[in-house]
Amino acid sequence: MKSAYVLAIDQSTSATKAILFDASARPVHRVTIEHRQFYPRPGWVEHDATEILNNSVEAMARVVREAGAAVNELAALAITNQRETIVAWDSESGTPVHHALVWQDERGTEFCETLKSGGSAAVIQDKTGLVVDTYFSASKLRWIVQNSDAAGRALRSGHLLCGTVDSWLIWNLTGRKVFATDYSNACRTLLFDIYRLQWDDELLSLFGLTGVRMPQVLPSDGNFGEAEIAPLAVRLPVRSAMGDSHAALFGHAAFGGGTAKSTYGTGSSVMMNVGSSPRRPPEGIVASIGWGEDKTVTYVFEGNINHTGDTIRWVRDNLHLFENYDEAEELSQSIESSGGVYLVPAFSGLGSPYWVHGIRATMTGLSRSTGRAQIVRAAVESIAFQIRDVIQAMTAGGEFSLSDLRVDGGATANHFLMQFQADILGVPIRVASIEEVSARGVAYMAGRRQGLWNGAEDLARLSVPADTYSPRMTSKVREDLIRGWSHAVAQTLLRE
Repeated sequence: MKSAYVLAIDQSTSATKAILFDASARPVHRVTIEHRQFYPRPGWVEHDATEILNNSVEAMARVVREAGAAVNELAALAITNQRETIVAWDSESGTPVHHALVWQDERGTEFCETLKSGGSAAVIQDKTGLVVDTYFSASKLRWIVQNSDAAGRALRSGHLLCGTVDSWLIWNLTGRKVFATDYSNACRTLLFDIYRLQWDDELLSLFGLTGVRMPQVLPSDGNFGEAEIAPLAVRLPVRSAMGDSHAALFGHAAFGGGTAKSTYGTGSSVMMNVGSSPRRPPEGIVASIGWGEDKTVTYVFEGNINHTGDTIRWVRDNLHLFENYDEAEELSQSIESSGGVYLVPAFSGLGSPYWVHGIRATMTGLSRSTGRAQIVRAAVESIAFQIRDVIQAMTAGGEFSLSDLRVDGGATANHFLMQFQADILGVPIRVASIEEVSARGVAYMAGRRQGLWNGAEDLARLSVPADTYSPRMTSKVREDLIRGWSHAVAQTLLRE
């Protein structure tokens, strides 16, 4: 292997990271720049797409300079991103017509309910593999088109470009020459036919989006043009783009059918590789394209959870029950159990496998002896329970079974959570050896296209877990805890 680096952008819900990977696909330096969160109304969540673009350029320049890398050693740029967040912009002015609407945003709920009551849900799911839900991009994009005067003007003049964050970054970084996305991002919009691998006119019409310009859809290892990083005075080929959860599955080297991972972030994505043939997902689970590589499409099952890491942040920032995440782990371990306390964090509804909006978070099982340790532990345990619910739904058909779960994300540093996750699932938990698994996945794909690495075997050797947690809990204790959780969820759903 020649001495070279792959530069990766990992554009997430809360920040943009630039990571430099060396010739052994190991991260050598990272720069993180947070961006603002806008909450105009309850249930509405927005980002400033221009701020994200500027942060991306700054982060890339800083990571190269701080690492002391020479620009002529950079082989390629790879981009992984928050997926369902949607950006709409005017191709003439180059400016967004509205703030980006984030995957958490719920303003499309009413229209999604209208589609379901009108009988369109089955048609949409048959084409996209997804349930009709405001979590995905289409209803949010419809809201922008109908409520932004700038969007209306751009649409009438044929200049309204719409896409996920990757397409916004690629368009700008390539000097507005390439308007493209990849399969993994396109398939999360509710507008893309995952079987014919193209935007669907009927779906665009159903969402009132006829006339909007959607990006060209390429395989995840496609040629996305050349990015100019002005502060570094360098142009780099963009050789991979992938949604963050898909890139994480690839970064875990989960190449076989039935292999699965869970990413612990603001929310969580549980994703299982189901092979090169599309399958109808079990109830409460969606089907998507994992990635397209070397003319082969890999399909996945997925369950998305709205609030996991965000739940712990809520307990810290709103309830002020601890000051740092190490303290949350210590409190959880200071007691033998939550004392029957369960927190169901339906702050913006419940995602997979329930897909219910318009409900509120609930806490059950409180007693006079309940203290902050019990509440903190219940919040941490809620993460593991929600992931267990998704895995249970995902394997309900019996076609796939889970032998282990590969995990990544900030919460994997919580040893109590990882052990409890293994206990409540009854399978080993294998923690990634690096935090930047999504970035590693997309960087590896880009580097492979540039000839830095050869095959899947190289990545598998680099994906040896840092820690493995084996189940210790008895089946009776596990069943009792799950029964209590299921009762708490049922109580929450009754308040719909």
